[in-house]
Amino acid sequence: MLSRKPGIARKVAEWVCAVCGGEPAAVLDHCHEHGYVRAPVCQSCNTRERPDHLYANDVRVANRYTRLFHTDASDWLRHWHRCTGCRARTTLPLPHLAAWTAFIACRPLRPTHRAPRGREPCGTLRVSWTGSQNAPRSCLFTVTVDFCPAGEHRVLAQVPYREAAERFRGWLAETAPAVAAASGPDRLDGLPAQPRPVVVDPGGEGLGLF
Repeated sequence: MLSRKPGIARKVAEWVCAVCGGEPAAVLDHCHEHGYVRAPVCQSCNTRERPDHLYANDVRVANRYTRLFHTDASDWLRHWHRCTGCRARTTLPLPHLAAWTAFIACRPLRPTHRAPRGREPCGTLRVSWTGSQNAPRSCLFTVTVDFCPAGEHRVLAQVPYREAAERFRGWLAETAPAVAAASGPDRLDGLPAQPRPVVVDPGGEGLGLF
């Protein structure tokens, strides 16, 4: 709704990307689960942030998640928590939490195989879930490895949403303490139980323009 507002595209083009800070902004990024606008971002960051859906409830965990959850984790976590819903619940949107669970929480479970320089992770990580992002707490994440010589579609773990969210909170506190300190249920009362149309988060830095 906000992206279609007259004059928004021109205003967005006057900003730099809120994530990388080096490219002109192209779009308004928003949380699909809670409906809040996060910030203007460049096309590259918007593409990198978008989950790689194979099906509606199925995400391939590609190499770009190394940047999202490792090398530039603090920047991306701060960006995701511009969504008031994610910040108040100290979590991520469902597809991102699913990818984090496969990429970080289940990393020790991933099989390896011999390589010229030692051993390297085997196959391609993939995570699917039951349920809907409209009721994420009822979801169950299933983490698998596709194209593994030991058995294609090998199941590594099944993790309930609540357990994945708890693990994420612990990891967030270690990885990005400032982001973790700014999040929590006391930050906003009366969050909607269901997603609602995109609205501006007036508490976000620099979003007064919109």
